[in-house]
Amino acid sequence: MASLRNADIHLRTYIKQHSLPEIYEALLCGLSVMCPENPLQFLEQKIKEMLDKGHDALLWDAFIEEAKKPKVKAMAGSYLEYLFGRDEDQLVSPELLKKAYSFYINNLQKLYFGAWIEYCSMRKARKQELNLKLQVAENHHTHTLLQSIVRLWDNWAKYRKQQQSVAANKIQKVFNDAFVKKMLKAWHAETQDSKKKREYFERLERGDMDDYGNFNSSPLKEGEDDVSQLPLKAVLKIFSFVDLIDLARSAQVCRSWKIISQNSSLWSSIDFSSVRHHIQDKFVVNTLRKCRLYVIRLNFRSCSSLHWPTFKGISECKNLQDLNLSECLNLNDESTRIICEGCPALLYLNISHTDVTNATLRIVSRCLLNLQFLSLAYCRKFTDKGLQYLGSGKGCHKLIYLDLSGCTQISVDGFTFLAAGCNSLQHLKINDMFTLTDKCIIALLEKCPNILSISLLGSPHLSDVAFKVLAQGRKLAKIRIEGNNRITDSSIKSISKCCPNLNHIYVADCQKITDISLRAISVLKNITILNVADCIRINDPGVRQVLEGPSGTKIQELNLTNCIRVSDLSLLRIAQKCHNLTYLSLRYCENFTDSGIELLGNMTSLISIDLCGTNITDQGLAALGAHSKIKELSVSECFGISDIGIQKFCQQSRDLEQLDISHCLQVTNNTVKTVAFCCKLLTSVNIAGCPKVTDLSIQYLSGVCSYLHVLDISGCVNLSDRTLKCLRKGCRQLRVLRMLYCKSITKAAAVKMESKLQLVQYNNEDPPLWFGYDRHGNLLHGASQLEETEVAEENTHTFVPNGSAESL
Repeated sequence: MASLRNADIHLRTYIKQHSLPEIYEALLCGLSVMCPENPLQFLEQKIKEMLDKGHDALLWDAFIEEAKKPKVKAMAGSYLEYLFGRDEDQLVSPELLKKAYSFYINNLQKLYFGAWIEYCSMRKARKQELNLKLQVAENHHTHTLLQSIVRLWDNWAKYRKQQQSVAANKIQKVFNDAFVKKMLKAWHAETQDSKKKREYFERLERGDMDDYGNFNSSPLKEGEDDVSQLPLKAVLKIFSFVDLIDLARSAQVCRSWKIISQNSSLWSSIDFSSVRHHIQDKFVVNTLRKCRLYVIRLNFRSCSSLHWPTFKGISECKNLQDLNLSECLNLNDESTRIICEGCPALLYLNISHTDVTNATLRIVSRCLLNLQFLSLAYCRKFTDKGLQYLGSGKGCHKLIYLDLSGCTQISVDGFTFLAAGCNSLQHLKINDMFTLTDKCIIALLEKCPNILSISLLGSPHLSDVAFKVLAQGRKLAKIRIEGNNRITDSSIKSISKCCPNLNHIYVADCQKITDISLRAISVLKNITILNVADCIRINDPGVRQVLEGPSGTKIQELNLTNCIRVSDLSLLRIAQKCHNLTYLSLRYCENFTDSGIELLGNMTSLISIDLCGTNITDQGLAALGAHSKIKELSVSECFGISDIGIQKFCQQSRDLEQLDISHCLQVTNNTVKTVAFCCKLLTSVNIAGCPKVTDLSIQYLSGVCSYLHVLDISGCVNLSDRTLKCLRKGCRQLRVLRMLYCKSITKAAAVKMESKLQLVQYNNEDPPLWFGYDRHGNLLHGASQLEETEVAEENTHTFVPNGSAESL
């Protein structure tokens, strides 16, 4: 219905005067609420009542019964007033109603949404609480289950531990029984061995054994030998120590040994030098032809009998990496050329003491592109031009080790050429170069910054200038200097300051070195080898500073030979600080006494000690062997030592391997008897200059010391040909025998001995005066004060297995 708000003013006035909106409102409300069955009749009846009563103050619920009238009163005008345009004076407009409705709806939505959020939060909280309770319940269940499992495991573990304890007790009992059996068996074997030795020695002393065999030998057992039953790795390790001749003989023992001896690992490294006096070109060529595919290392040192066929055979070993041709007299440039062209994989080449020339160095630099180690020591026929070839060629750029010892023909230009191409050098050896000057060393070191070790023995013309250049900007780890009277403490200070990684220091026979140098060395942290032999200005304070420094506990080798000012105070520091010391040399240190030597007896790490020319007596020697594990002992020229001291030492040091008691004039057969009885592992014995020793002593040694390799009986004037007979039968592993000034040994017996050994030195002259006794063994007056004199040795011969003799 359209609104009458815009109708004619008269019509609107009429409607207002006759209250038409109120009438319509009352009638409509009555119809809506009362809902009569006959609406027309209801309207007619109500209109008549309105005419009778009038329509003034007519309310909207006038036609509604009292029972059905609503209790809420109307707050605003009716919509009819709005239709008839009578709402101008009303306070509530439709816009306000919309706002009110919107406000009401918004509040109602906020109320419901807030209630919904609260409900959701409550549900979430309940869910979280439920999850928490479930988690607590689950944890409780897990804990309870773990407790149950741990309880069961604990019971099982206790049971297993009990079972293991019972088993361990049974195993320990079995082990103890087996150990006791083995101990008793070993004790029984040792007892039987000692009994046999005593019987053997008694028969020797009675003279009942003129011709004897090996007293402890036993017949071979039947069946397979023990060596073949060992694991292959162990058998190959054993056979690797066998030389070529013995290896060939081993192949003829049995079939299993033949298979073992033909294993390729035994032929990858072949040492021909050990049999150099027995081999010829044909043998070498046949050997190389069989193993040329897998041979890696060949050693022909001192093989002077080899010629062109051998060098041709070497060139066919394409995988060869290590070749030693030192002292091969027949090696020339042409031989070197064919070897270098045929073996391009060479990494190590030693051609020292040969007649190679510049042509060889040119071939080496052109063909051996991977060469890393090269020795040209004592090769006098190449010149500076050869070093120029070596430095400018394609090869030798990877060279890290070079030995030029004794090459006195090299000048400053040669070292300059060498440094230009071989700038990767790390290890340099230039010994016995009396022509070496500071300029030579400076020219070489300027372009070789990577030098790690250098050896300059016998170079007397080098001064502090060269050594200071050597120290600058380098990481030296090893330095060896000997026989230089120009080097001073300032050089050692510079080297110690610039080279903190120095661990090997050899400064021998340098007369200007004092305690200042040792004070500089004491700050180094990694010293393992220290040699200051013949530095006579060194005193106890200098030694103390080195030993109390950071390297004191790391020193493994210490040489104080002829440091005449060092005393027992240094030995006290050595015993206190040097817990890793294995080698100690105190030769000719006259200020040491038994009190200082006794301190060394508690050093369990000490393996080798040299006390030659000291004032040690039997008391000090006995104390030295009390707790130590010494394997090498040298007490030569110690006139205070007698049979008693050596016997006490040997009884305590049964692992002794090398013994030097030469020129101890009081040594007798009883001493050698004790040595042989107690020290069965001896490999080297020196009894030179002992006039009281007789053939009986050699019988003791040859009957027991089956591992003896080196024996020196020079000056033992009471030894006869019987000695050599005993050595041939008893000492099967003997390699070197020295018997100078043995007047009772005939030349025929010495020549017969040469076929069995690698080196035999013999003459039958009278002993020199400095030995202290005459040709009959009678001590000379004041023998202990005699000084060493020059002795004519033109008739002294050196016998070697090939029958050649050299003048000593």
